Amino acid sequence: MLKDMKTTRPSGFRRALLAGSAALVIGSSALGLGAYSLLKPTATASGPIAAVPLTVMTSNDTPSNTTSLTQSLYTIESGASAATFTIDEVLRGSPKTVIGTTDQVSGEIAFDVYDPTAAQVGTILIDARTLVTDDSSRNRVLDNEILSTDQYEYISFTPMAVNGLPDAVTVGQPFTFQVTGDLTIRDATQSTTFAVTATPAADGSLTGSATSTIQYSDWGISIPSVPFVASVGNAVTLQLDFNANAIA
Repeated sequence: MLKDMKTTRPSGFRRALLAGSAALVIGSSALGLGAYSLLKPTATASGPIAAVPLTVMTSNDTPSNTTSLTQSLYTIESGASAATFTIDEVLRGSPKTVIGTTDQVSGEIAFDVYDPTAAQVGTILIDARTLVTDDSSRNRVLDNEILSTDQYEYISFTPMAVNGLPDAVTVGQPFTFQVTGDLTIRDATQSTTFAVTATPAADGSLTGSATSTIQYSDWGISIPSVPFVASVGNAVTLQLDFNANAIA
């Protein structure tokens, strides 16, 4: 009986030890893969960002979407414009507002100061690989885990409707309207409305901003757990500050 106990206990102990070791190896491997994913180098921009050409509709094209023949085509100036996101988190027990930004944004606008109701907005592109915050580790998480920029370089907004345009505008004075369209982040697309304020300048340029608040979970995006961050809000404020010049 005593002999049997002596031979059985070590066998059970060895089995438990082997099982624990296997779990430790598997857990360590998973942790290593996660750490590599978070710390691996981020993807770089494939090249200078270019605008998607806007096909300007005229009164001879579609009666339901007429456009003044005297419209100017404006291009959003990359480097002189900025796309920004703002989100709240709790970092080390204290609330923090995180801001990410890039000047790699492009788009075209058709606009006539004498016929503002006919304005059109083309596809807006943002190079997600160039978005940066105030922390390099957060940038790696943003690129590699949240936005997967190695697979999805661009965030795009394709306008479907422009509403609330005024009948008349004054040079040097801001006016407001709304643009509704398809916002694509990674491989998900949702309808989103931006509130826009624009100001035509005496030098022929067009400046302004567009803002919208979205819930990132609507795009299937999740925030991975990282040390020292207790929680991250679901609401994200998106803003585009643009400087557009007429194409010669």
